[in-house]
Amino acid sequence: MTTTTLAGTVATQANVYFDGKCVSHTVTLADGVRKSVGVILPATLTFNTGAPEIMETVAGKATIKLAGSDEWKTYGAGESFNVPGNSSFEIKVEGEPYHYICHFG
Repeated sequence: MTTTTLAGTVATQANVYFDGKCVSHTVTLADGVRKSVGVILPATLTFNTGAPEIMETVAGKATIKLAGSDEWKTYGAGESFNVPGNSSFEIKVEGEPYHYICHFG
């Protein structure tokens, strides 16, 4: 099911990953651009990407390690990081939930 707005559509059914540790909703803008808006609860998780992604931090903080790197870097509200397509990243969330917007493509 989706809800249509003047700005596009929002998938009303949540995407639930890792036994509920990550929950998001897909948003498709009127011009076809797709994003997801979600939250990750405290956990250490690995995500795989198809398309390139920009992960924008809305609230909370997370420590990220991109595939092929040994370096962990922490991102807080107002910061973002890029993930190449057909890749992966590890994310550690401790304490408060991590709220994000994922920009695809």
